[in-house]
Amino acid sequence: MTEPWLRGPVPGVPPLLQPAAHALLMSREDIDRAVDGLTPEQVWMSPGGAATIGYHVAHLSGATDRLFSYARGEMLTPEQRETFRAEAKLSDTRPPFEELLTKWHETIDVALAQLRGTKEENLLDVREVGRDRIPSNVIGLLFHAAEHASRHTGQVVTTAKMVRGL
Repeated sequence: MTEPWLRGPVPGVPPLLQPAAHALLMSREDIDRAVDGLTPEQVWMSPGGAATIGYHVAHLSGATDRLFSYARGEMLTPEQRETFRAEAKLSDTRPPFEELLTKWHETIDVALAQLRGTKEENLLDVREVGRDRIPSNVIGLLFHAAEHASRHTGQVVTTAKMVRGL
C-alpha cells in the first residue's frame, strides 16, 4: 500500500500543512495494521515495563486533542484535564480497546477538519501552552501533534511485535 504522503495532497488541507495531515493519516493506518488480531491481553501487556498499546492509543487521542486546542488559541477544558489525568490509570481501568481505537480515528478526523480550516497566513500566530502559558505558534503546535503521533505510533508498532512474540 502506498503511504499517504505519496498519494497526493489531502483534499482541502493547505499546502504547508500537508505533512501534518499525511503524518496523522499514516499513524492511523500503521496502528490499524499493527494491532490487527491482538487480544485484549496483548493490548494491555507491558513487556519489559514498556507502556501498553492501550495507553499509547488513548494518549494519542488525548494529546492530539489538547495540542490542537492550543493551536486554536484555547486553554484546556476541565474534561481535557480529566482525560489527561485518566491516562495515567489506563492500565488499571483497561477500557475496551475498540473504543480507544475508534476515539483515535475520530480524533484524526477532527484534526484533519481543523487543518482544512487553518489559514496559512495564521500559521505564525502566537499561541500559549499549558498553565505556564509557554509561547508557541500555530504551526509549531500542529507539527508537534503530528510528530508526537508518529513517535507513539512507532511505539505501538514495536510493542505489538513484542507481545506477538511472547
